[in-house]
Amino acid sequence: MAPTATAPARAAADPRRRALARKRRLAVAFVLPALLLLGALVVYPVFFSFGRSLFDASGDRFVGAGNYAAILQDPATLKAIRNSTIWVVVAPTLLTGLGLVLAVLTEKVRWATAFKLVLFLPMAVSFLAAGIIFRLAYEQNPDRGVLNAVAVGIHDTFEDTAAYPTARAREGHGLAGAPGGPYSTERTVRPGGTLGLGLVGVGPDALPAAAKPASAPADTAGGTDAISGTVYLDFAPGGAGTPGTVDPGEKGLPGIKVEAVRDGKVAATATAAADGTFRLAGLGPGEYTVRLPAANFAAPYQGVDWLGPALITPAVIGAYLWVWTGFAMVLIGAGLAAIPRDALEAARMDGASEGQIFRKITVPLLAPVLTVVFVTLVINVMKVFDLVYIIAPGPVQEEANVLATRMWLVSFGGGNDQGLGSALSIVLLLLVVPAMVFNIRRFRRSGT
Repeated sequence: MAPTATAPARAAADPRRRALARKRRLAVAFVLPALLLLGALVVYPVFFSFGRSLFDASGDRFVGAGNYAAILQDPATLKAIRNSTIWVVVAPTLLTGLGLVLAVLTEKVRWATAFKLVLFLPMAVSFLAAGIIFRLAYEQNPDRGVLNAVAVGIHDTFEDTAAYPTARAREGHGLAGAPGGPYSTERTVRPGGTLGLGLVGVGPDALPAAAKPASAPADTAGGTDAISGTVYLDFAPGGAGTPGTVDPGEKGLPGIKVEAVRDGKVAATATAAADGTFRLAGLGPGEYTVRLPAANFAAPYQGVDWLGPALITPAVIGAYLWVWTGFAMVLIGAGLAAIPRDALEAARMDGASEGQIFRKITVPLLAPVLTVVFVTLVINVMKVFDLVYIIAPGPVQEEANVLATRMWLVSFGGGNDQGLGSALSIVLLLLVVPAMVFNIRRFRRSGT
């Protein structure tokens, strides 16, 4: 009786099994092209790179783990690992913090949508374009680099710039000193004396607009307790005139600081007038050396060496922040919009301040979103390549290298050691995989 009773059930089950089998075959047919593409572009390169990492640069000799041991012995690679560690620690932390602050603030501004759009716009710029933009922004020359133009402008607002950085003394005509100053008189001068201090090396276009024709020092100008003189450009138009004397057509050098020195101490100071004349007053009897301090000839402030060895990694991280801040803000803002408003309102009614609400309610409720944003950025910074390669100049490229750029340079950028490059790529993969697994598990938990 049992077999005959179950026969209709089996007959009914067969169409269901056939329908499920057709669905599976259809699913495989749709998924198979993607799986083949994934295998060709991801799986095969991973296994090939691992196999290649076990051979030497030529690919002919098996070296086993030799390339992996070389990673720990190469100073340039160790520097790239150090820089990658700095990136992983600093960039995701700053971006997550900035994104959180901006997401909270945009909820309180009137034009929140426009503000978010402006901050998100850099995401539409490729890393290549962003690298070129910041390479120009970080230029040392203030006439080209906008950051140094701002830095120089602020510096010159509070600090006096050197008057004549290219000026130098005319040799054999009363002044002596090394290039760049200070310059001192070759002979001592007594109060009541006068002298002319001729300089060269100043172009006509470098003279201040206030400069007037130089006045020859007058014998009676100093007085018995003062030394008077003239600081002037010892060059007349057309090359006319006598070196060492004030000639018609020669200009005074206003603004130059002049000092009277005795026994190594400054006894008096003065500043040259528009016609170059100066007066060192209040001097006691004796002999003095007149000196033009080096500050008159110091090179002008050129700003910060953003692309130098000391700041190149922070400079590139700054460019990365500019690109990715909008991404962090938008994701955190989406999580912020999902927070129950009744919890926030209840806290306000209980007398909680905005700071307390932010620390004790908003941040804990946003913890899952913040974690996903942070881990996503960690994965991204481990693979950063474009910005580092484009922004860092050649002489400091090694100081800015991360694992991705080091891998490329070793393999294709002149190193021609694809065995070591493949080993670096496997190390980079092993570092990224745990963060990817963590993110996938987080997404699954949030989905359930």
